[in-house]
Amino acid sequence: MSSTPGDREMRLAHVTTVDMTLRFLLRDQLSAFRDAGFDMIAISAPGPWVPDLERDGVTHVAVSALKRRLSPVADVRALLSLIAVFRRLRPCIVHTHTPKASVLGRIAARLAGVPIVVDTVHGFYAVDGSFVRRQAYMMLERLAARCADFEFCQSREDLEGLRRLGVLDPARSAYLGNGVNLQLFDPRRTDRDAARAQLGVPPGAVVVGTVGRLVWEKGYREFFAMAEVLKKRDARLVVLAIGPHEAGKADAVPVSVIEDLERRGVVRFLGMRTDMPALYAAMDIFVLASYREGLPRAAVEAAAMGKPLVLTNIRGCRETAVEGRNGFLVPPRDVPHLLDRVWRLVCDARLRNQFGMESRERALDQFDEQRVISTTLDVYRRLLWKKRGVTIGAHQESAADG
Repeated sequence: MSSTPGDREMRLAHVTTVDMTLRFLLRDQLSAFRDAGFDMIAISAPGPWVPDLERDGVTHVAVSALKRRLSPVADVRALLSLIAVFRRLRPCIVHTHTPKASVLGRIAARLAGVPIVVDTVHGFYAVDGSFVRRQAYMMLERLAARCADFEFCQSREDLEGLRRLGVLDPARSAYLGNGVNLQLFDPRRTDRDAARAQLGVPPGAVVVGTVGRLVWEKGYREFFAMAEVLKKRDARLVVLAIGPHEAGKADAVPVSVIEDLERRGVVRFLGMRTDMPALYAAMDIFVLASYREGLPRAAVEAAAMGKPLVLTNIRGCRETAVEGRNGFLVPPRDVPHLLDRVWRLVCDARLRNQFGMESRERALDQFDEQRVISTTLDVYRRLLWKKRGVTIGAHQESAADG
């Protein structure tokens, strides 16, 4: 891609570790930013979802050294690669996402002389783990935050915590939240009966589902233990697990565990899917037993589809489910509590319906992706005006404009 002084003002690069994040979490946002007049660039490790982005008119640049897991040698290579990419492409704005790409991307962008650096905190995990690990993460976060002009947080608790710890400057940070396409994730637009028939769900059976990468930190130990008891209590009940298997992760759920649960009919594993509205429509109850989250996208999608939620009582999940209103919050790693709340919903169709309606209303009020897009564009506009005297998309209303 060539670079001229005139076109740099509207060149926007979003950086993530893997292309799956770009495709499934940021795709609608990237398209909206393109429609607002930006020359959109997406940067991540190479992967199978790149063609989808390119069909949307988004240029993808691959950085092979970007990896999710901690790897000092690969991380240094990734940092140097990102510096080289930014110097070659000369974007006016770099916007970083996900823990690894967020730290490396902010530092690389500043070292490469990118005028504007923005970050979205999808989940602040430096408060978890051992003392040494926490201190190392905090040091990197403080350094990276100094390289950013503005920081968004998807979780209010993360924003408050980072400000309290002095990592984020209140004048250069804001709550962003999380959002989904409420027209796509709309229970009125999906044929529930057809979705259940396609999955072979028996008439009248209750379907309990979860969505997430097949790694233990997503709470699959507890989810599987719960499923074992549920199936003994009600053999007709259907339990679904939707998400990719990540063999390269240290805490990946072993294939032997997956095969055993499938063989015994305890859990049906559907793998990576792109027809999520239909799969949520087929569910009666959505469960997320995760140990840590930013603001869980799957739970937000399930809420938008009008599902009762049973989530762990952790940061992010507490912003998605309100205890006794649209779902239940249970302690992480606590099978008895998880089982009790899910079984209560299995046995009470009226409560499922009540919670489901509340979930949809909460999604309409709190989780509209158009608000996320407008808020982000407003910050871009203000930073461009401040740094380069440039405005964008005059037809686009800012968040402040309502």
